[in-house]
Amino acid sequence: MKKIAVLTSGGDAPGMNAAIRAVVRRSIFKKIEVYGVRHGYMGLMAGDFYQMDLGSVGDIIHRGGTILRSSRSELFKTADGQNQAIEALKIAGISGLIVIGGDGSFKGAAKLTAQGFPAIGIPGTIDNDIGGTEYSIGFDTAVNTVMEAIDKIRDTAYSHERACIIEVMGRHAGDIALWAGLCSGAESIIIPEVHQNLEDVMIRIQDGRDRGKMHSIIVVAEGVCSGEDFRITMKEKFNLDTNVIVLGHLQRGGSPTAYDRMMASRMGAKAVDLLLEGEKGSMIGWRNCQLVHVPFEIAGKDNHTINISDYHLARSLSI
Repeated sequence: MKKIAVLTSGGDAPGMNAAIRAVVRRSIFKKIEVYGVRHGYMGLMAGDFYQMDLGSVGDIIHRGGTILRSSRSELFKTADGQNQAIEALKIAGISGLIVIGGDGSFKGAAKLTAQGFPAIGIPGTIDNDIGGTEYSIGFDTAVNTVMEAIDKIRDTAYSHERACIIEVMGRHAGDIALWAGLCSGAESIIIPEVHQNLEDVMIRIQDGRDRGKMHSIIVVAEGVCSGEDFRITMKEKFNLDTNVIVLGHLQRGGSPTAYDRMMASRMGAKAVDLLLEGEKGSMIGWRNCQLVHVPFEIAGKDNHTINISDYHLARSLSI
């Protein structure tokens, strides 16, 4: 294997640039040519490649987003689109691909591998919802962003004696809500993995008021409902007036934390090593504080779960 390529696909996540940097510099260290693919699978089908050198990834380890850009492609989901991508790779003389993204991105990489083209995945999504790994690049930064926002919102909630509902990202996973809620002392955390009795939420708010605490923070994961829907429900059931803050794509941006930079660097280098060892159809994972590689099929089928003990910890500390 003399030439490999790297692309980012799906939603961007802080730390993707650090992973790209690791892939490029590890490849060059191993005497392998490395090519960047612009705009994800759309660029792959179009043959939008460019050779990367050491300078291509200089001063990017601290930057959020992805210098390769990202996009989603319906055409690539078809056999024609996949054949078009493989043909473009072959014309460029590229014999291995590293895909940085989430489970949807890995489904595409798995299709390429099934047709004989070696691909390795690196988990990059703030949602931390990929099966087969306990961690995905971008999660730590997103949690810190949400936590800092909640700290600021609490100042206003205290000043105006209000309850605030904060809607956070996560798709169908509650990791961001749970971690940020626990670390910011939220009174209630609403996540998809645990059924939440609304009466219990109201009781906790009322108990706080009985102690003289007139403000509350409720963190709602988007996988349960929107913050506005939750506000309407609390108003109709309990006549509780709340403010709603939707953090939105703010959670995806920003300079990656040290932890995300470290994990991205480890995973990027490992992905190159695996390709050179002949591995294909696998995703780099993090389990029991060790790098592992698992088949793409596990990344797509192995349901991600939260640490339920953290949820109970949050409840016990927010009384």
